[in-house]
Amino acid sequence: MQKTSNSQAPGGLFSDSRWEEIRARFPTLERRTYLNSCAYGAISTDVAKALRQYVNDRVEKGSDWDYWVQKNESVRGAVAQLLGADPDEIAITSSASAGINSVASALNFDGPRKKVVISDFEFPTNGQIWYAQEMRGAKVVRVAANDGYIPVENFEQAIDEETLIVAVTHVCYRNGAKLDIPAIAELARRNGALMLMDGYQGLGTIAIDAASSGADFIVGGMVKYLLGTAGIGFLYARGELIPDLTPTVTGWFAQADINAMDATRYDPAPTARRFEAGAPPVPNSYAAEAGLSIIREIGLPAIEARIGELTDAVRDAAREAGYSIATPADPAHHGPMVAIRAHDDAALVAKLGEAGIVTSCRGGNLRVALHFYNNASDIESLFTALKRNEDLLV
Repeated sequence: MQKTSNSQAPGGLFSDSRWEEIRARFPTLERRTYLNSCAYGAISTDVAKALRQYVNDRVEKGSDWDYWVQKNESVRGAVAQLLGADPDEIAITSSASAGINSVASALNFDGPRKKVVISDFEFPTNGQIWYAQEMRGAKVVRVAANDGYIPVENFEQAIDEETLIVAVTHVCYRNGAKLDIPAIAELARRNGALMLMDGYQGLGTIAIDAASSGADFIVGGMVKYLLGTAGIGFLYARGELIPDLTPTVTGWFAQADINAMDATRYDPAPTARRFEAGAPPVPNSYAAEAGLSIIREIGLPAIEARIGELTDAVRDAAREAGYSIATPADPAHHGPMVAIRAHDDAALVAKLGEAGIVTSCRGGNLRVALHFYNNASDIESLFTALKRNEDLLV
């Protein structure tokens, strides 16, 4: 198999040796061929050190709420920088689900706008939360895929003057297809609807500017390509909208003054903090801060270019082997994952695991999820193992 080359990306010159230096900070890669960043990003020495620091801080100080709040604010600032947003537009949540739930709780389905437009590409939480709003009067409309992709025209047929919010994923967790978010957001805006983007499967691999995306809300989390850990996520809310949205899902960290400890009234923060809830995920903040620091250090332009080379190499090898690819061919229509169709995807994942190759599967597809720390050797190991298990492939 031909080795992928490294070129000068917009983020600067990254030689093979530089990528290998970065790779060395992810010790799992010394033991496993790790191709499962769509489920859980590989842990770095930076994140492991940060988690140990949390334990050390607990042992030394017992509790230090002022410092933990500062950690939470540090993560808020790092997410704002990632999205080109203002920190006041960022809520730190326990998960993407928590962010979506908070937004949903602030919406009124009693008026003429009751429609929620989602798509066939949604992660279960996005569909489940909006279907739950049908008990409050919402009407959920699902936009269908055409042969593994959803063109903008399909959304144009669904979004109208009765639409309250369009809530769609950026990159599909099943096949890696990437939707045209700015175009969909423009349709929503033209019809007077709000737009929420689930960015979980793309953030950390694709440069996303909140304003340019056109999204009014963006949710994500740290467990996948942002290299942190589970149990911490975020919500971006466009600043102009915040004063008119009052969540009914709330908690003491969503209040204007978290130190007021006032149990007699509800006084939501004037910023996106109003979409938060209870105490922040303190240990996870340590990990998230460290993971985001790595993304910032390398730079999203270089990361995006690197992943583009790797996904091209996987696609080329799959085509050469005659395997069926579920991911759209156009690079503009897919993210950092390449999905290969399988007769028994779970059995294939298990067989690859026996060979020391970590992958995952969804919807009849083997998910090959690449990040900047992968290399040509990982891809070669994968296809050597796939060759031995071709009976499980379509």
